[in-house]
Amino acid sequence: MEPSTSGFPPASAANAKLSMKPSTLLSPVPVVLVSCGGTQPGERPNLITIAWAGTVCSEPPMLSISVRPERHSYELIRSSGEFVVNVPTERHARAVDWCGVVSGRDEDKFAKAGLTPGKALHLRTPIVLECPINIECKVRQTLELGSHVMFVAEVVGIQVSQSLMTPLNRLALEQAGLLAYAHGHYYVLGRQLDHFGFSVRKKPVETPRGGRPPKRKETRA
Repeated sequence: MEPSTSGFPPASAANAKLSMKPSTLLSPVPVVLVSCGGTQPGERPNLITIAWAGTVCSEPPMLSISVRPERHSYELIRSSGEFVVNVPTERHARAVDWCGVVSGRDEDKFAKAGLTPGKALHLRTPIVLECPINIECKVRQTLELGSHVMFVAEVVGIQVSQSLMTPLNRLALEQAGLLAYAHGHYYVLGRQLDHFGFSVRKKPVETPRGGRPPKRKETRA
């Protein structure tokens, strides 16, 4: 096999494919705790674990979550028109899994999971204080797709843990130990490979020791 001249790895026997039936095999995806409810007198706030969440627009900032209509959280979100996407870490893995298999009709998930409801900036729905990122959302569109209903929502507020802010006021998410979900299993995000655009990044001009950068040769058209 001839070496690649493009800078990208060449095809190999490892790229051989097998055909599978269509399914929701997109991996990895974020796993989040969505808080909802608690917006009406006497209504208990609830938590639902969702792996089907994603960014859909940047201006205005919007995201989506997909929920089965038979889930307790579905009616809470539909009636209130709001929810909070709380981004958990590896420390919350057990609570995240438990909130995904137990119904809020039967359990107070905040209390049983050892999580603390906190005040949102712009919503009546509470945030999860233990999660380092809380994304407050208002539903703008509801799409009935089949087994799931997608709530497309505008991000109206964000809260982040001060412990993740560097002295230069940068959000250091790489220090959080965020969770990912892939084909029925939970994972922790690993090492950073590089940043967006690294494939076209220009290499810095090397400066000779004790001298100036080399002059560029002039060319005439």
